Amino acid sequence: MTKAEYISRQVSIAVNMIEATVDLLDSGATIPFISRYRKEMTGGIDEVTIFDIENLSKKYDEIVARKQYVITTIEAAGALTDEMRAAIEASFDPTEIEDIFAPYKPRRRTRAQAAREKGLEPLADAVLSRQRNFSFASGVPAEILKNMTLDEARAGAADIIAERISDMPENRRATRNVIEKYGSVNVTIPLGKGEEAEKYQNYSKFSGKISRLSSHQTLAIMRGVNEGLLKMKIVVDDERLLNTIINRTLRRDANREVADFITEAVLDGYDRLLRPSIENEVLAAAKDKADDAAIRNFASNLRQMLLASPLGSKRILAIDPGFRTGCKVVCLDANGGLLHNDVIYPTAPKLDTKGAARKIANLVESYRIEAISLGNGTASRETERFLKSMTFPRPVEVFVVNEGGASVYSASKIARDEFPEYDVTVRGAVSIGRRLMDPLAELVKIEPKSIGVGQYQHDVNQKKLKESLDTTVEACVNAVGVDLNTASAQLLQYVAGIGASMAANIVDYRAANGDFSRREDILKVPRLGAKVFQQAAGFLRIPGGSNPLDNTAVHPESYHVVKAMAKDAGVDISELVKRPDLVKALDLNRYVTDKTGLPTLNDIVAELEKPGRDPRTRAKTFSFDESISTIDDLLPGMELPGIVNNITDFGAFVDLGVHESGLVHLSQICDKFIKHPSEALTLYQHVRVKVIEVDKRRKRISLSMKGIPQSDL
Repeated sequence: MTKAEYISRQVSIAVNMIEATVDLLDSGATIPFISRYRKEMTGGIDEVTIFDIENLSKKYDEIVARKQYVITTIEAAGALTDEMRAAIEASFDPTEIEDIFAPYKPRRRTRAQAAREKGLEPLADAVLSRQRNFSFASGVPAEILKNMTLDEARAGAADIIAERISDMPENRRATRNVIEKYGSVNVTIPLGKGEEAEKYQNYSKFSGKISRLSSHQTLAIMRGVNEGLLKMKIVVDDERLLNTIINRTLRRDANREVADFITEAVLDGYDRLLRPSIENEVLAAAKDKADDAAIRNFASNLRQMLLASPLGSKRILAIDPGFRTGCKVVCLDANGGLLHNDVIYPTAPKLDTKGAARKIANLVESYRIEAISLGNGTASRETERFLKSMTFPRPVEVFVVNEGGASVYSASKIARDEFPEYDVTVRGAVSIGRRLMDPLAELVKIEPKSIGVGQYQHDVNQKKLKESLDTTVEACVNAVGVDLNTASAQLLQYVAGIGASMAANIVDYRAANGDFSRREDILKVPRLGAKVFQQAAGFLRIPGGSNPLDNTAVHPESYHVVKAMAKDAGVDISELVKRPDLVKALDLNRYVTDKTGLPTLNDIVAELEKPGRDPRTRAKTFSFDESISTIDDLLPGMELPGIVNNITDFGAFVDLGVHESGLVHLSQICDKFIKHPSEALTLYQHVRVKVIEVDKRRKRISLSMKGIPQSDL
């Protein structure tokens, strides 16, 4: 099976398109570049699918390498047959390959190996081959009994048979099949752990089929087991499995002594070796499946967070709210530059509302503030009420901003380098202000998993998580585009083909030589060659540059096409960019070549109609219910406005303006059936919900959206 055929079976895409995609990836092309600028070659597959193809390509290579190692190892042991080689070479199922390899796999010293070293393998062979007429009284060679007793010889032979039973591919397949399809997990809280394990009360007497466990259930149970707060047992029909294995091993004409001996060896091999080994495999597979689902969910949430609506270049007053230590205030210019920092105390214990109001009013006037960005952490509601009670000397909108990860940024090297003379409180407030202006540009400075929009991010495979989230950030950055003359190194590093080191070079060159006037100017940056330029150019923007196309997603390799369009329209390129009517009137078929097809031409037209457009919508203000401050104010039946602040497999969490977010379970999101909350909701969506239940002791709020109109939001 070729690599493209293997991948095609997983993603259901034509082999020729996969071959083209793999060739592009192997040549060093980036996922965003392939997705945007090589649609004719790939059939227009999206970035997520290209990411999957890239991973499957690596997996194929790993399987091929593993098969070669297995064949070489078995061959070195002198056990490789033509049938075995053919089976390994034909298989691309890692589990099947490992089953074949099991008897020959290097392992720690076992009881069976110790028995072989004592010369007992021929005895085990004799028992298995001569089942009708074998007797231990006469069948054990005298030379063996010189060094051990008959009972020791019997025990050693049993150990060898037990291991063989455990290693037989057909036994492993049968056991795996039964546990995967019919096995259940029974979960309990250990004695004496009830109070400590309160967060796992939902699993105190849990039972469910392994095959039907959801991602969050699997991860929650495994976390609880790892913490020692849950006990898990796999329940399966052992008798059915054992009868199958015994019947496969024991001949009908076996005498009673041999039948009993082999049956005991099978029982031992099953209990001690086979079942635990397959249980571990099945649980590992369930964990991998749960990891993949959680990572997909995390990546989806992260994408929505990064592409959240920006307010744009406005003069911002940002507040990091607090009680005892006060609210940290910063004033930023339209480019996010820090102009001023201060502290106010509008909340308890000082409750200096007059002094705080006077100071805020002066700052708004002095720095011509256009909007206020308020973090949604501790004291946010109280501070928001204070701000909304004020009358400002100029029009000012108040936005409540998710401050997740701001503390991580404020303590980072990036923040220290940006603001070496300020402490973490000032840096955190700056981050809150900047993420209102442009969430994407600010959030790229924070490690994605620290932003906290997902479930069990610390329990999943960290390598897979990082790869997925990095790819998501890269996709978002390139979907929006980056201003080459203002972007930070942290933002530039996610532009296709650039990376951290080249981003630093670009920023250094820009600082030394001034703004870039054309895309081609980045070729002057040290060590930035034609390959990097090809990958990155289409995602870089130069507003007001010498070429109007440099502020669009039209790639420089297609500038000649736009030039031909302008000529046919009887205008220059600058005029064409300003005249959507002229663009729409063009016959695109005139510009189709062997390298430029209609997919690329349609993208060019879309860019010319709205040059330099930002795919994100503008940020909107939101108001919580003023009568609700804490969980104690909530009563069943209340209908309240809220903001979706996290989406998981089992439901969505909604911020109601109290410290605890409420859960809208999957079954309570809408009147029709949906498989996942993301089918009906997006992160930061403004919604109306009904309070179903309030558990004040456990601080849990149950919500519903069923039957509640959402159109007014």
